[in-house]
Amino acid sequence: MDIKGKKTQEILEQLQAKPAFGLSELQVHKNQQKFGENKLKEQKKKSILIRFFMQLSDFMVLILIAAAGVSIIISYIDGKADFLDPIIVLGIVVLNAIIGLVQESKSEHALEALKALSAPMAKVRREGKVFLVPSSEITVGDVLLLEAGDYVAADSIIISAINLASDEAALTGESVPVEKTTSKLIERENTVFASCAITCGRGEAVVISTGMNTEVGKIADLLTSGEAPDTPLQKRLVKAGKAMGIGAIVICGIIFALGLMQNVPALEMLMVSVSLAVAAIPEGLPAVVTIVLAMGLQKMAQSNAIVRRLPAVETLGCATVICSDKTGTLTENRMTVVSACTMNGAIELSSAQAKKLLEMSALCNNANLSGSGALAKVTGEPTEAALLMAANKAGIKTSISNNNFPRINEIPFNSTRKLMSTLHKLPDGKVRVLTKGAPDFLIKQCAFYFEEKVLPLSSIEVKKIMVQNEAMADKAQRVLAVAYKDIDQAPTAQELHQIEKDLIFVGLIGMIDPPRAEAANAVELCRRAGIKVVMITGDHSLTAKAIAKTLGILGNKEVLSGAELARLSDHQLNKAINKYSVFARVTPEDKVRIVKAFQANREIVAMTGDGVNDAPALKMADIGCAMGKGGTEVAKGAADIVLTDDNFATIVEAVRQGRGIYDNIKRAIHFLLSSNIGEIISILGAFLMGLPSPLIAIQLLWVNLVTDSLPALALGTEATAKDIMQRKPIDPKKGIFSDGLVFYIITEGFMIGLLALCAFSIGRFISPNNTLELPRTMAFCVLSLSQLVHSFNMRSDHSVFSIGVFSNKKLVLACLFCAFLQISVVMFAPLAAIFKTAQLSLNQWLIVAGLSLVPLLVCEVQKAFSVKGKKMVSEVLRGRSSN
Repeated sequence: MDIKGKKTQEILEQLQAKPAFGLSELQVHKNQQKFGENKLKEQKKKSILIRFFMQLSDFMVLILIAAAGVSIIISYIDGKADFLDPIIVLGIVVLNAIIGLVQESKSEHALEALKALSAPMAKVRREGKVFLVPSSEITVGDVLLLEAGDYVAADSIIISAINLASDEAALTGESVPVEKTTSKLIERENTVFASCAITCGRGEAVVISTGMNTEVGKIADLLTSGEAPDTPLQKRLVKAGKAMGIGAIVICGIIFALGLMQNVPALEMLMVSVSLAVAAIPEGLPAVVTIVLAMGLQKMAQSNAIVRRLPAVETLGCATVICSDKTGTLTENRMTVVSACTMNGAIELSSAQAKKLLEMSALCNNANLSGSGALAKVTGEPTEAALLMAANKAGIKTSISNNNFPRINEIPFNSTRKLMSTLHKLPDGKVRVLTKGAPDFLIKQCAFYFEEKVLPLSSIEVKKIMVQNEAMADKAQRVLAVAYKDIDQAPTAQELHQIEKDLIFVGLIGMIDPPRAEAANAVELCRRAGIKVVMITGDHSLTAKAIAKTLGILGNKEVLSGAELARLSDHQLNKAINKYSVFARVTPEDKVRIVKAFQANREIVAMTGDGVNDAPALKMADIGCAMGKGGTEVAKGAADIVLTDDNFATIVEAVRQGRGIYDNIKRAIHFLLSSNIGEIISILGAFLMGLPSPLIAIQLLWVNLVTDSLPALALGTEATAKDIMQRKPIDPKKGIFSDGLVFYIITEGFMIGLLALCAFSIGRFISPNNTLELPRTMAFCVLSLSQLVHSFNMRSDHSVFSIGVFSNKKLVLACLFCAFLQISVVMFAPLAAIFKTAQLSLNQWLIVAGLSLVPLLVCEVQKAFSVKGKKMVSEVLRGRSSN
């Protein structure tokens, strides 16, 4: 609705909005029904029917359908009425398409579920209480609570604002944030818009438009995103698949020509050749990889790491440096006040001086306290929550203090100033400015200090304060300084930015945030995995150093402060960056320089962040990790991964699982391609040796159907190798087919193809009447069952017996089911008639079983020699190093 220029109060009454109470649950439900979900329209999804026919649109599949159709027509003209073979071929093609459709839907649903997990959240007041809800559930009339780092969930009228500003570049193209205020008339200055970020300050606003009715909704056609782009790996696989497809078509063309030269009927040869092409071309490979990827992402989400961008999974395995924030990530984010001191030294927290200090820090504070005594609960930023709780324990009634000294204005904390100030009305009409922040920043704004009375602050007292600060920081305490001053009247908007000057220093407060119990183990795990852990913090260098020592991050490295970093040029920083593993007193802007410096040294960098100012560093890093609990929506939007528990160990677990997902994708690719090559070799080898085709068209298609789906997907669920974090990071320059994978795929494919030919030759030798049914049946079974056996070789570089033959239950069940299907078309007479198979005797089944087990035996021997070879190389290298 067009509300510009109308009265704010009039619109609020029209919406029945109650700022202090918010909507009731009943009103929320009614408004959601009336106005719909707070979402932009997405591109219309293709119907199931269209998606099904898209599965049949592959060029070779179309040729196969055409060939089957020609076969039916010729049979009809000849009066043979032999329609069974082409109908069965078409049936298998349709079944393949259905399986492909199911796989595609499964991957879509998995990715949609992950997308929902990382959806933006919004803070609202409903029925007098504050809730965090998905942005899609916001409705007209809701009261939004906004602060720096939030995305605005919907177009809203501002009803209160403290230094509030919004980045509206997405709508207007203006790069400078727009300051927001309250107003009696609705104008741009007192309206915030959906999808825009709050850059500073805080405020409250009432929602007036949602979804497609918002300003951003009006240009939704420009913003609606289509399908998620493929990852670099998927793109490489598509290219590789095309190349292999062309190769398969050429080989099938050669096979067709060889068949004609051996006087095989043209139509029969066409069916065999095209069926082989359909079976050999890895058209389902990208879909299988997507499903394996989706399953891995769901597993990561269960471990508190939500991947927002698919390429991050590939990059995780390559990470060589993890730059982590200290507070809440390496530590518990459970701040507790443990000490206080004034100019004359340490004081008891129960003393009158400490109470004065704590009361000031509780007033200059945005945390909320509910209850009292032992039942007191506090919500808010951890540092402020700790200060409020300490004041409560000291017997200070913060509610009374707030009533006696009502807040009239605020200058929010800023990562550059590292200060926060609030202005309070005193009983005598004057205004008190309270400021808290980093001691080395706040002391520069002080001209006096309080010690029973106000005294001038000289350089001697400043040194004394900084010595006390360092002594507290050396004990791993986070230190905050508190100061104040009284002025005659409230400052104007212009004067407000100059108010943090000539302050009176009161004292220092020390807090402890203990390291997470699991962090030290995670750091050690990174070290063994060839990953450097870097701690970045806004805390004092000594505090950072103490925590880093405890966690094993510091080692023999140095600590670099933000001031020292500022004195280094980019070139100097690039050269010196590897000397440091701890950066203290840094700003978000410094984080960007640190990331660039590591990247200049060819490192793959993961970076954590939570604030709106961390977004550039998160985007710049190869892997941006945002905090799910304490992180702002802007940080989450810029990140590749969201850590729902804000825990450093979760980043390390994400790297471990990222490597595991990459391994599983390689396993699926390795299995599928070696199996496909085996199918080609079995047919090509027979014609090169002047033999008849060892399999007919429907048998080839059946093998492809049985072996290419369930086992490959089950390999995607393989547990991450125990030694995966003892390997070096994956080299991003190496492709998925590096380290000899192509050689193994080809040789194993030849082995499978030759085993099928061997079975075919044995069958011809023992066939009592020289017919082809028995040898083809043996080749058919060996080609299929040997591939199922070979899937177990893919599970690990180690012996399958050392990791447990039955430890991957999904693979065992998949192979048993597929083996049952394969045996059924031989043993079950009606199916045997369709697939032209002969009944096998016990001895013939034993031959099939023996040949099918050969891939397992060969690969076990190869793995044993490989392990032995690695040990010999290791011993030789050890001997050289000792000499």
